[in-house]
Amino acid sequence: MENMNSGQFKQAMHSINYGHVMQAAAEDYAREMKMSEREAKARAKAAGVVDARELCEDPDLEEIHRERVQAMKEAQERRMKMEREGHGTLSEVEEKEFLPEVTTTQLVVAHFYHQEFERCRIMDKHLSALSKKYFDTKFIKISAPDAPFFVTKLQVKVLPCLIFFKNGVAFDRLVGFEDLGGKDDYPTAKLERILLDAGAVVPVERNDSDSEDEAEEIRREAMNRMIRGGYHRNDDDEDSDFE
Repeated sequence: MENMNSGQFKQAMHSINYGHVMQAAAEDYAREMKMSEREAKARAKAAGVVDARELCEDPDLEEIHRERVQAMKEAQERRMKMEREGHGTLSEVEEKEFLPEVTTTQLVVAHFYHQEFERCRIMDKHLSALSKKYFDTKFIKISAPDAPFFVTKLQVKVLPCLIFFKNGVAFDRLVGFEDLGGKDDYPTAKLERILLDAGAVVPVERNDSDSEDEAEEIRREAMNRMIRGGYHRNDDDEDSDFE
């Protein structure tokens, strides 16, 4: 190994010292940056600012997520079970099935109908639409001529007749079309409002399009009343007596 002269030795020492200085400077810079980051987080926390990246590692958030997923799973299983039991549609039942239906479900809307009555068919159309929206309520229909026992016990005399049940108890009813305006072209929203006011269906979350549709139906009905000059009942508007 060749001997270093004095100049070369000084240059080597200078390089070593320079390297130590740069390393120390880098370490000081890293410490300052870390302190600045901690101070920035402290200031942000005091100001109410939350770093979303930190939330990803929050155990409380993970627990909330697990609970939410479990709740969604249970709700889906419950809905599938209710679908198998006839919720979400207007189901026809026989007389022997009527009592089990109304006593095993919390809310039931039962339509006593006659297949030859046009207004019963109109009622079915509206009930079919509402059954899909108000899933917690079971909507059923039963032929009045084929259910003489319940027709007598429930004093069904005019068709169509809706009877509302809660936990097996008949608590209200809608007879004929008089409360629906007396006309066949009433909007579904009018029947829906009657069911809501009676407590036969449970309110559900609505989006803007639902509200707009209902408002449009109400406006159209109001315009029809103005054109007709008000509602005048005549012989053709009588509901069908069922004796």
